[in-house]
Amino acid sequence: MKNIQKKVGTIPDGLFGRNTARAIMNYYKLSPTEAAHFLGQCYHETGGFKTFEENLNYSAQRLLQVFPKYFPNSIVANSYAFKPKLIANRVYANRMGNGDEASGEGWKYRGRGAIQLTGKQNYEWFVKWLGKLDVFCNPDLVATEFPLESAKFYFDRNNIFSYCKDVSEASILRVSRAINIGNPTSYLMPHGMADRRLWTLRIYQWLI
Repeated sequence: MKNIQKKVGTIPDGLFGRNTARAIMNYYKLSPTEAAHFLGQCYHETGGFKTFEENLNYSAQRLLQVFPKYFPNSIVANSYAFKPKLIANRVYANRMGNGDEASGEGWKYRGRGAIQLTGKQNYEWFVKWLGKLDVFCNPDLVATEFPLESAKFYFDRNNIFSYCKDVSEASILRVSRAINIGNPTSYLMPHGMADRRLWTLRIYQWLI
């Protein structure tokens, strides 16, 4: 958060509040409703702007629950348990532009940023959008220097700002589905919907 505050020109005290929200809105040239949706979702996804990198430190039991396709039995799960690098390389192999498990690209291009940028292809698109080639060679920059830029890239690429004309229940639900489920018209209820709603509305009140 301090790095974000320094970038947007407000006091780097590490605390997210009204002044920081307004500075972010102005820096990224967002309207109050756009900023409320954007920051409300980012706040939830990062646990209060505290986590900007995917946690892949799973137990065998959780691997069986979360990734049954890649860990079909306890023997396989136990061999990967609490080994984040190996887990990422297995789960993200041969998709999203990544090479096979041995390539190491699953780990290299694991989820980072306020809204997890994941996979080699998405990093390539983000680098073109951002115009900074060094990010592709050093993906950790997404977590340390460009966490909000990567989130804004996701909003832009998926046309999510078009759903941010107001902060009605319908709009918050649609944006939440676009973020959490990947489909704004899904009938499924997004994870953490109450928290997403709370922070979208709270931030909107700060900005108007």
